[in-house]
Amino acid sequence: MAGGTVRRRFKERGDSSDGFVRLVAHTDPVALIGITLAIALSVILDLTNAASGVESLLAGLMGITISLLVDSLARAERRFHLRTLLDGPPWLVRTTTELAGAMREAAEQHAGTRVAVEAQRRYEQFRMEAEQLADGRIVRRGDEDEDLVGATRSCVRRLDALTNVMPRVSGELSWWRSEIGRRYWETNRAALERGVQITRVFVYATLTDELSELVERQRQAGARVGLLPFGVVSPQLHVNLAVWDGSSCWEARMTAHGEIGENQFSVNRADVSRLTRIFDLCVNAATFQD
Repeated sequence: MAGGTVRRRFKERGDSSDGFVRLVAHTDPVALIGITLAIALSVILDLTNAASGVESLLAGLMGITISLLVDSLARAERRFHLRTLLDGPPWLVRTTTELAGAMREAAEQHAGTRVAVEAQRRYEQFRMEAEQLADGRIVRRGDEDEDLVGATRSCVRRLDALTNVMPRVSGELSWWRSEIGRRYWETNRAALERGVQITRVFVYATLTDELSELVERQRQAGARVGLLPFGVVSPQLHVNLAVWDGSSCWEARMTAHGEIGENQFSVNRADVSRLTRIFDLCVNAATFQD
């Protein structure tokens, strides 16, 4: 019985200590510094007899009041900023507090475990992806083609593309023979049928029969296809890219073996301008059968 009483007392003390720690953690640093200085000033004035006891106390209380007022203004500013951030799409307002609550519970309820570590890792990953979206970019794995295919399906006027056909472990034209490549070409044909102008440049090291056949098949379908031998333009222009209607773009990031390890879809104006400039330089150097 006595042991239970002692445990309860220690628990109550621990709760009080935790409450104090939370209070300090959620108080603005400027307010904490101001309160500390106010108390120190009051004590110094009293010990040095520079002011009477009442005057020292009033000086300390005045400093504490000003510090708490500053803290209150800072809290109000943070609340206003949070309300401004949440003044957006309904799905964002509805789920933001739920997300924050779930992450906080994972970190606090499972502190010191792999769950808490994983919660922080996933939150950092989410933050990074959210920042990419804020910049107008979607980054996906190399085997995900929904942006490449989806943007081609919604293309209205023109599609400009640059394809580098270089010797690689899996073969020069392996991507076009893959499921992703075949699905992409089908969306190209559908775009041509609805009047989209497609211009594609193949940068090649060797003009093989297989490449010549691919180029001819795309020309017969209605695409304007050019050939650009390797070495004619700067290596910095050897980029696999697509630009739709001058408003969105796609860029492949290649592995050391020449495979697409990651791809990026973007509506960022700087990205669109950069890839458009690369495409224009390659088009001017390429050979077309017009």
